[in-house]
Amino acid sequence: MSILTGSANAVKYTLFGFNLIFLITGIILIAVGAGVGAVYTGYELFLAGKFFSIPTFLIVIGAFIIVITFFGCWGALKENYCLVLSFSIMLAIIFILELSAGISGYVLRNDASSLIKTSLTESLKDYNTFTQSPTTALWDDVQHDFNCCGVSDYKDWAVTYPNASLPISCCTIPVGAAGTFSCFNNFTSEGVRHTNGCLDGFSNYIASHAVSLGAAGVVIAVLQFFGVIFACYIAREIKIRNGITGFI
Repeated sequence: MSILTGSANAVKYTLFGFNLIFLITGIILIAVGAGVGAVYTGYELFLAGKFFSIPTFLIVIGAFIIVITFFGCWGALKENYCLVLSFSIMLAIIFILELSAGISGYVLRNDASSLIKTSLTESLKDYNTFTQSPTTALWDDVQHDFNCCGVSDYKDWAVTYPNASLPISCCTIPVGAAGTFSCFNNFTSEGVRHTNGCLDGFSNYIASHAVSLGAAGVVIAVLQFFGVIFACYIAREIKIRNGITGFI
């Protein structure tokens, strides 16, 4: 038999419903963190460590949410003060962590361009036509995928190619071309040498995924804020009805 009043019972079952939502949000956080982390993994040579720490952080938070929903569901149904109180405290901690992760995602979006510019600039000297290094392969992939050349423009390659030549990935090979193809910085016809640098397109792509991290963290943190309020109210009602004194 329930020891709670009608209004408290309504909030109790609302809390139980919120726990099911929390379970789903935990899965969403894991999916978002894993998805963004997978995208970043393909460009790890050009990305600082903080680009991977936030997705990993969200995955850990999501897993923790799935675990603590047990305390909320079981405590709400059994009207167990200790379980509901434990759930409230853990949910409050998760709320703070998620809000921090969300804010960090937005900060990372704003810092993406400067961080990536540093990495791209430093990696130019590691590009080697005669050695199939990971840096060479990644530069070719980025320049091909984003139709770009160099960091700000093709002139950045003067560090590696002082003879006016460019990596072939800086140019779009004409349809039907046969034999040997070379790419030079004096190619000006449209559709041959890529005119834009890679910084803007690549950093915008990376920053857009950082926004996903920030949005997921902040939105779910707002939902959990209401969960903390419900859980604290239920814990208070159970404490009063059971005549429990003190904090526990």
